[in-house]
This record gives sequence, C-alpha cells and structure tokens, in this order.
Amino acid sequence: MIQRIQTAFLLVAALLVASLYKLKFADLIVNGELYIFNAKGIFNGEELVFDGLPILIFIWLIALLHMAIIFMYKKRIRQIRMLVFTIVLLLGLFGMFFYFTFAGFTGAKVVFKISLAFPVAAIILDWLAIRAIGKDEALIRSLDRIR
Repeated sequence: MIQRIQTAFLLVAALLVASLYKLKFADLIVNGELYIFNAKGIFNGEELVFDGLPILIFIWLIALLHMAIIFMYKKRIRQIRMLVFTIVLLLGLFGMFFYFTFAGFTGAKVVFKISLAFPVAAIILDWLAIRAIGKDEALIRSLDRIR
C-alpha cells in the first residue's frame, strides 16, 4: 500500500537527492582563486572548469528511481532489489563528488557544504525502507501460510 512508512522514507530520500540539483557541494580555493562546485560542474566565476553532466545524470536517475519505486508497492521483492541498486548508485554519486573535487586540483583547500551529506542520508532512508518492505513481505508470507 502506498500509505506505508516506507513511502515516507522513499519520498524524503527522493526530495533530498532532487534538492542536490540546486545546492552547492563545495567551495574550492586553488592558488587564491575561488571555484564553486555544484551539480552543473565546477565554476570559476562564470567559466566552466569541469562539466558536471555525469553528476547531473546520476542525481536525476536516482530521484526518478525513488519515485518509480514508490509506485511499485505491489511488487515488494522488486522494490527491494531496485532499492539496493539505488543504494549502489548513491555510493557511486558520493564517490563522484570526491573524484570531481580532488581530480583536477592539487593542493586545493576544500570547504564541503551540508548538501554533501544528503546522499548518505538517502542511503540510510533507503535501508530503512528496505527493512519496512521486508517486514511487509514477511507478514504477507505468514498470512499465506495460515490459509
């Protein structure tokens, strides 16, 4: 059913991941110059230094997967499998944050923003949703045994 607790977990995780589109991830200071890292890339003022298209694709793919998983409430095992895949994608997104931050700059001073913790929070929420879906599946299977 759509009004279960796992729906709330998934919705909050989707909103956290989708909010990454607008938020800054980090400020980088290299040789006295300020670089801003967001979902669209790393910018020095208006100049694009690194293109953030892979991160942008990951963000929207993960957010869309969360929304699709919410509406798959009749297929609980498939929900669990897709959530595990989403957790792997979130770990990949987290790794891409650090790769983009440290790949092109040596000796950069980095100030990470709070939005960098959103994928970790989404992973925790996904894990909680998996546990709740598993409990629902166990309840359904136990009721089938009684009949």
